[in-house]
Amino acid sequence: MASTPPASSPLDTPPLFAALHGARSVLLAGAGGGFDVYAALPLAIALWNRGVTVHLANLSFTPLEMLDLNVWTAPDVAVVRPETAGPEEYFPERTLARWLAAHDLPATVYAFARTGVQPLRAAYRHLAGELGIDAIVLIDGGTDILMRGDESGLGTPAEDITSLAAVAGLDVPVKLVSCLGFGIDAYHGVVHSQVLENLAALDRDGGYLGMLSIPGAGREAVLYRDAVADAHRATPMRPSIVQGQIAAATRGDFGDVQFTRRTAGSTLFVNPLMAAYFTVDLVMLAGRCLYLDRIEQTVGMRQVATRIEAFREDITFRTPRAFPH
Repeated sequence: MASTPPASSPLDTPPLFAALHGARSVLLAGAGGGFDVYAALPLAIALWNRGVTVHLANLSFTPLEMLDLNVWTAPDVAVVRPETAGPEEYFPERTLARWLAAHDLPATVYAFARTGVQPLRAAYRHLAGELGIDAIVLIDGGTDILMRGDESGLGTPAEDITSLAAVAGLDVPVKLVSCLGFGIDAYHGVVHSQVLENLAALDRDGGYLGMLSIPGAGREAVLYRDAVADAHRATPMRPSIVQGQIAAATRGDFGDVQFTRRTAGSTLFVNPLMAAYFTVDLVMLAGRCLYLDRIEQTVGMRQVATRIEAFREDITFRTPRAFPH
């Protein structure tokens, strides 16, 4: 008698990949600006290896108003390719597009303008429709997107939470948030025991999809480190502190690993947890944010920052617990 195959479990297939199973067109988007889209690369490469159509996007700190009119596919979303004209000193999206082309990978990176929730949602909605997107994963370099608002420190939340609010309002079947770089936001005041507390609460509600480490010797990590090194060479005055630490973690480095003068005087704590994706359900994360309603109608990023500041003035902060280890 033939035996019945055992049911699949999260230990057989990481929940992140299980959630994306069957998706035909996946958008991986940097949530917090800068080089956040680089943190999507290991996941993108893994999905490309599986034959999934993957598109890359980023909330951009590049002065996109300098770009030619013909690169705009809709208001507030530009199509950046290796040949796109633009600033030479800082243009992470084009730097990544050029690296992708050099490695025979899909070489388009979509750049979202740094706006408030309403214009950003419209830009996402247009792009999702144009590309037939059925899954969106917001990628955060760091973990401050997981802050609900009453923690002792929020890091730099404006861009991350604007992206979260924008995508939460879209009608897309699968919406996730994945964070790479646990511990990095300590520099900006995030207490990571509160990150863990928030993940535990999401887990109780069924919204935590677990942690997925990036093996340092795997193709994903090797290519990611190469891309980060390329970005450092292309942007020598503003190399990414976040991506540099994550890349170091994927090499197995530990402790105060210095790689740029930008961190001179700071003590870094590179460690293996930085090289792991922490993934949560986007809608459930958005539902836990205590001030999301306050930024819903914003059109500019300054509005978002001002309303977060006003919210923080009205609340009592949660007392963080110290790590006992």
